[in-house]
Amino acid sequence: MTDLVRPPENADCPLPTRRGLNRVQAAGYLGIGASKFDMLVGDGRMPRAKKIDGRRVWDKRALDAAFDRLGEDALADANPWDD
Repeated sequence: MTDLVRPPENADCPLPTRRGLNRVQAAGYLGIGASKFDMLVGDGRMPRAKKIDGRRVWDKRALDAAFDRLGEDALADANPWDD
């Protein structure tokens, strides 16, 4: 099995089995694009990366915890006519 992640738009995307993920893998793990992931990291809704020498690595456990904290209120307030 490969550690590469296909774009998140692909529903049958294989997920990496390792704990540390690069930016694109972290975004794919959450089912979002890299630019949306960057926005969530920037505003604090997703954790910042750990630095390992010159590499940035995201911990899957920290991503899971941050994802669990995301509110579901936005869905309750959404107006289907706004789409």
